[in-house]
Amino acid sequence: MTDVFNHPWLSGLLSDAEASAIFGPDRQLAHMMAFEVAFTRALGRAGVVAEDVATTVADQLAGFTPDIADLQVGSGRDGLPVPALVAQLKALAGDNAKAVHSGATSQDVIDTALALSVQEFNALLRKRLTGLVAALRNLIAQFGENQMMGRTRMQAAVPITVADRLETWVQPLEAHQERLAQIQPRVECLQLGGAAGNRAALGENATAIAADMAQQLGLQNPERAWHAMRDGIAEYAGLLSLISGSLGKMGQDVCLMAQQGVGEIGMDGGGGSSAMPHKQNPVLAELLVTLARFNATQVAGIHNAMIHEQERSGAAWTLEWMILPQMALATARSLSAAKTLSDQITRIGTAA
Repeated sequence: MTDVFNHPWLSGLLSDAEASAIFGPDRQLAHMMAFEVAFTRALGRAGVVAEDVATTVADQLAGFTPDIADLQVGSGRDGLPVPALVAQLKALAGDNAKAVHSGATSQDVIDTALALSVQEFNALLRKRLTGLVAALRNLIAQFGENQMMGRTRMQAAVPITVADRLETWVQPLEAHQERLAQIQPRVECLQLGGAAGNRAALGENATAIAADMAQQLGLQNPERAWHAMRDGIAEYAGLLSLISGSLGKMGQDVCLMAQQGVGEIGMDGGGGSSAMPHKQNPVLAELLVTLARFNATQVAGIHNAMIHEQERSGAAWTLEWMILPQMALATARSLSAAKTLSDQITRIGTAA
């Protein structure tokens, strides 16, 4: 089975077009090119190459469409596409090839592209969290004073209000909004370290070039390259899992509330059964549980990807490529599914 988020029919349940575009190859390549353009312009402004030459080359790069087939071959040969990309760009620049990539390294390009994708994705997360919190607050305003049975360890305990239950859905999401704002400066960061992460090839111009690039790209400018320091990525993956995990709790509650014989919630929509046409399955609520469990299992992989040997790792880095985008897609789909589910709710509890 291929990737479920882009599967021909499973994508009907699991796909998220906006998130897929953000982490898709076209956007990634555009971000890689943005790095190279910004780097060339910064080289010119720092005097490493003549500024008029840098401007000419940067304009050439900005209008260039890379050969994707060559990048694929290059990735198989070199373990990543950047050497093939840089060869294309240097050929384009011709006699001015020194204005392309000189003093940077492949990881600078790919990690900065990731930071730009994360920055874009964070805007999507913020928007969706805001919309979902508002929808849940609206449900509390509508049904919050209604009565329902509180349950502990899935057994009837004492009566509670609907607000008591729904506050456990919405308050963690409000906390995640704060966490997102706090984590952004630690993950939306320029990567510029050169061959061994110490910017040695850029010499006395390193600080100025990094500051220039960060300003051009709208990223933070850390004092040191984070080539082998992946704690920010691991922290970010943890936040994605926290968001989907909170939504999984909401989904699990809805599944239990919707059980026949319990009937604590009423919803429009729902999924049909091939064998039992009378059923309406809480498909979106179940999906929230599934995606929460998926992300929870992926966090371990990202923590394994923290283990970079010396100044750079190929193995750990590649593992990160495989996992983090999938976690982002799962989180985005969780938020859209939760919002749709919230909008489908027509009744919760019983009026006092």
